[in-house]
Amino acid sequence: MNSLYNYQNITYRIILLCFCTALTVYVFPNNNRFKYDYNQGEPWDYETLYAPFSFPIEKDKQSLKQERQSVSDLAPRYFKVDESIKDKVYRDWLINMSSRNTDSISNSEIQDINLQVKDIISQIYNVGYLELPLELEDGHPVFIEYNNELIASTYGNLYKPSDLGSLKFDKLNFESFNSRELVSELIELLSPNLTYDRDLTDLSIKEEVGKILTTRGVVAEGARIIAQGEIVEGGKLQILNTLNNTYKSQTWTDSQYTWKLSGYIILVGMAYTMLILFLWRYRKTIFDNFRKLFFIFFNILVVIILTAVVVNIDIQYIFVVPVCILPLILKAFFDARLGLFAHVIAIFILSFIVPNSDEYLFLQMMAGIVTILSNSEIYKRANLFLTVAQIIGIYFLSYFSFYAINQGGVTGWEWSRLGYFVLCGLAMLFVWPLIYIFEKIFGLVSDVSLLELSDTNSKLLKELSNKAPGTFHHSLNVANIAETVANEIGANAMLVRVGALYHDIGKMSNPTYFTENQGSGINPHNDLDPEDSARIIIDHTLNGIELARKHNLPDRIIDFIRTHHGDSLVYYFYSKAKEDNPDVSKANFCYPGPKPFSQETAILMIADSVEAASKSIKNPTSIKIDTLVSKIIDGQVDSGQFLNANITFKQIETIKTVIKKKLASIYHLRIEYPE
Repeated sequence: MNSLYNYQNITYRIILLCFCTALTVYVFPNNNRFKYDYNQGEPWDYETLYAPFSFPIEKDKQSLKQERQSVSDLAPRYFKVDESIKDKVYRDWLINMSSRNTDSISNSEIQDINLQVKDIISQIYNVGYLELPLELEDGHPVFIEYNNELIASTYGNLYKPSDLGSLKFDKLNFESFNSRELVSELIELLSPNLTYDRDLTDLSIKEEVGKILTTRGVVAEGARIIAQGEIVEGGKLQILNTLNNTYKSQTWTDSQYTWKLSGYIILVGMAYTMLILFLWRYRKTIFDNFRKLFFIFFNILVVIILTAVVVNIDIQYIFVVPVCILPLILKAFFDARLGLFAHVIAIFILSFIVPNSDEYLFLQMMAGIVTILSNSEIYKRANLFLTVAQIIGIYFLSYFSFYAINQGGVTGWEWSRLGYFVLCGLAMLFVWPLIYIFEKIFGLVSDVSLLELSDTNSKLLKELSNKAPGTFHHSLNVANIAETVANEIGANAMLVRVGALYHDIGKMSNPTYFTENQGSGINPHNDLDPEDSARIIIDHTLNGIELARKHNLPDRIIDFIRTHHGDSLVYYFYSKAKEDNPDVSKANFCYPGPKPFSQETAILMIADSVEAASKSIKNPTSIKIDTLVSKIIDGQVDSGQFLNANITFKQIETIKTVIKKKLASIYHLRIEYPE
């Protein structure tokens, strides 16, 4: 049965590994990376590069833009003609002339004037009159549509409002009329017969621009592109950019794509396997807990998927992704070493899809180390803001250094990149709500929740102080002792303190049956059999577990309630029962366990037992305290209470020393001076 259980555990972990690998490779951007990283103005650091295949050289964006603009500027403009305008203007002129007083003017002279005006109108409209001029040179080609035919001309030939003043007055030079006045009246009657055809012009420009070649020349297969040590600039830079773009847009055959996919799967799978082996070798408790294992892989996947999405959208926003939130979260729930290892695995995988992977690796590695080395107490707001500020500083210094190396100076650097770093830091502040969400989803406990639980004004601890004030005071003393011990041997001090505060909440069910709450001197155990008394004492752990679950305390805190007596013997009542019945069963007087299974739970067992026993010392002295501490802890070691706890004999000796000093300070022991 045990082998089947182990087989299932291994199967689940293999499935998790395969799923994460497949999902990671699936979200990788659908383009190919040029395997060389280079920067303009820098020497080529790699071996001499030869063209792997023939390819045309792309024109650089600036040249292509200028060429397109030039073609657009020189393209002919198209105009439509309204042929009815000429006749309409002439009719308006005749109406204008008929309204004049012409009694003293002969009809032949009027007809002569009208004929000359008609010639002028024909002269203007046969060429074309444009009322809204365009910003074009006089020689710019234009096409005018007459009866579905295009007639070529130039912009300078067209009549514009500024050209009407140049009409020759001598053509209307008659004795009976003022020629200048006639011209002015004619100009007022003129209407444009040309309309700019924007749609046809744009279509023509688009066709001309489409004829522009985006390439210039061809690099033959095997031709040398750049030699080692040459400066990446000019034509060589453009050829490298072309080759880089060619790789990105390359269409893979089914066979090539299969090999490419296999390579990615192997590399990503190796990275995730290293993480699993690390957990199996150094974090066995996390490896055995599938929920915690899944939580770690889930966070790594979130960071990778988020980065891949940003790469697909716009690569310039790559540094907005808060990659360092990963070690920050894992450090909050587990430890710094695991957080850093997972961070390294994540950025190794991300290096497959980001540009300038060497710079990205260095920058993210430094930021991750700073995150790990920063203050571990992120539940303090100042510490988190300080960590974010340090990470932004590392990003800034790294970018500054790489830019100075690549460009030989800092002139012209991208100030917007600094804004991306600040946005990344602000995004990391989202770690607080994330920790809360993860606690609820995965049932984990972080230092933030432990800080909330350590508040003695919480509802449950308030109830404990009211119903069992002696037990509450005992719990405070145990918490202080246990926290000091944990800090000394490197255990989780916050966790053990909270566990100590809640370890005896089960005594609220029958507070007067415990010595510390018997203020009146009346002991209800005097009226009970030893077996019944032992059962009440033992049941306080079970009652505590039920009460903790009722108040939704985390499992990590319930573990302290469950293990703080291990499977030890209630020796006092067992001895009393044995006086009456030598054959009494020892099992009826033992706690149900389990034994402590971590440093923190072992520390609580020691601190709880020693603090409770120290209350029975009359006239405490240093010798009495030292003897008591050694006797209790040695007895727990001899009974095998710490066999499942990750604690060493050296640490146990350190614990003895710390507790002795702590109890000595509690009881204010002083050297006895002679009278």
